[in-house]
Amino acid sequence: MTRVTGGTGDHGIDGTINEDALGLDQVCVQAKRYAEGKNVGAGDLRNFAGALDQAGTSKRIFVTASDFTTAAMNYVEKSPKRIVLINGTDLASLLVKHNVGVRTSRTYEVKRVDKDFFDELN
Repeated sequence: MTRVTGGTGDHGIDGTINEDALGLDQVCVQAKRYAEGKNVGAGDLRNFAGALDQAGTSKRIFVTASDFTTAAMNYVEKSPKRIVLINGTDLASLLVKHNVGVRTSRTYEVKRVDKDFFDELN
């Protein structure tokens, strides 16, 4: 089950995903849709990490349509709290890979010679 919690008073967590039917294992998600050129900084990640301490979960994903600053990536690399970072490029790749929010506009057919067909003629 997925639950959106974002908005005023969300305590820094935009959503949760239950990994099992009972909700015993949760993944917390934070999403930022910043304008092009405005990247997520270390402060955003520190705030998210603090919110997660209160939520009591160890699985965390931070998604942005833009990118992360070097300081943000360094913070996550050195932090004992594991936070998976997904930037705009990674997000687009995941959406295409899992066929979410995309539509096939054209399909190409590639032909090859069927050797078995010709072997049967001899």
